[in-house]
Amino acid sequence: MAPLVFYATLVVLLPVIALYQYVRIPSDMPKNIPSVPIYVSLLGLWSDMGQDEIYDRWLREPLERYGAVKIWFAGRWNVLTTRPEFLTDMFRHEDVYAKAGSQKKIPWSVIASLVGDNIINSHGDTWKLYTSVMKPGLQKRVFSTKPILDKARTLVNLFLKEQEKATEEGGVLVDPLVQRFAIAVMGESFLDIDFGCLEKPGARIEVLQTIIKRTLFKPLFFNFPALDKFHYIIPQRKRAFAIMKEFEDLLYDLVRNRPRKNLKAEENPSEDDLVIHMMERALEEGRITDEQFRANLKIVFLTAHENVQQLLSSTFWELGKNQVIQDRLREEVLATGISEPTHELLANMPYLTSTIYELLRIYPPVSQLINRVTTRPAQLGGKVYIPERTWVGWNAYGVQMDPRVWGPAADQFIPERWGTSPDEIQAKYRREGVRGNYIPFNAHTRKCLGQGYALLEMKIVLFELVRRVRWDVDPNYKLKLTSGGILAPLLCKVRFSEL
Repeated sequence: MAPLVFYATLVVLLPVIALYQYVRIPSDMPKNIPSVPIYVSLLGLWSDMGQDEIYDRWLREPLERYGAVKIWFAGRWNVLTTRPEFLTDMFRHEDVYAKAGSQKKIPWSVIASLVGDNIINSHGDTWKLYTSVMKPGLQKRVFSTKPILDKARTLVNLFLKEQEKATEEGGVLVDPLVQRFAIAVMGESFLDIDFGCLEKPGARIEVLQTIIKRTLFKPLFFNFPALDKFHYIIPQRKRAFAIMKEFEDLLYDLVRNRPRKNLKAEENPSEDDLVIHMMERALEEGRITDEQFRANLKIVFLTAHENVQQLLSSTFWELGKNQVIQDRLREEVLATGISEPTHELLANMPYLTSTIYELLRIYPPVSQLINRVTTRPAQLGGKVYIPERTWVGWNAYGVQMDPRVWGPAADQFIPERWGTSPDEIQAKYRREGVRGNYIPFNAHTRKCLGQGYALLEMKIVLFELVRRVRWDVDPNYKLKLTSGGILAPLLCKVRFSEL
């Protein structure tokens, strides 16, 4: 009997010991910052709390007091910071805090199979290569406004049709149409293709985006990615890998065989080239491999639509409940007497610009990102010792909602805080970014290359929306933000009326 008890005890204890060794905080992690309880990272397993609720309850106090915390994410303990001086130190010293995403952190995982080694998460010579190929297409001096405006008009038409179908007091669920719009515009402006997903629902490339988001952000696998190593015995993960592969192959096939490609094939490089033309030229010249082309094609697709999609969903919520700001914005738009805004006009609309900057402050789509790793021991901001090979990241929602950074009204939506003239607004936008106070697009040398386009797209669609419709939040809708990953309202419904 005694041996049986011994072996039974051993069977119970070994997994417990192994789990403890896996989740314990390494002894060389910084000692002068607190640790967020590991269960906070796992809340999604049993709770539907939004990111704002989680932050306010468990993260705000230690982050505002210490500037950084130790937090469990993606199968390891990381350092997360929101203090501007720590952020600027991290952003300015890429040689110490090197970019490195899932392809380096958890290369066997589902998310790594989705994003690969790309322009956002690469480092050193590889990043310089991708930048030399793609930057001119992501930071074009002048993007065409026509595809954005055309799709924005279609979007408004579709919203009005959906409103006609709704009950007398009911609203329209905005996110499905917003996703279709964002993908359609991205395709036109970056990939030289009309996916047809805005006009016709059910396009497989768009449907896959909804499936991918549900698959990626499952709390169990998101926080314990080691489980992805056992996909052959976990049907759910086997299916997840298959979905990522289907998306990659479908996107590659659609883009490489697009009807417009033959029309462009004989033309020489020009300032009208889109990023896909530059990527295809680099592939054909052997400057990048097929694997690199595929990874960067996917990251352009994902990031060039996702940020605008989530920010636009937040816009419907915020301006739907804040009619005073919506009306003031409409006054500025209607005062132009124009239905087809130009770059110059949009650049000189202060309230439109400040409204979008304020939306990005309170609702940063990428609210948290942990994709840097120390290349050697470091002192973050000269105060927090971080050992080599430690993953470090930031929380944009935290710094941008910190009353010590933005004043006692930090949690209030006030476009006027940015200034009154275009020059004043742009100066504050640049100044707060340099100081590490405002990071919706990251900052310094690794700031988002597509931020200019994202702002242009938001200006055009918001211009068209307030010009043609008024909306308010469905009275039965209660705000609930996403619990992890991207930040946006869940299932927001609004009521439209045509002007």
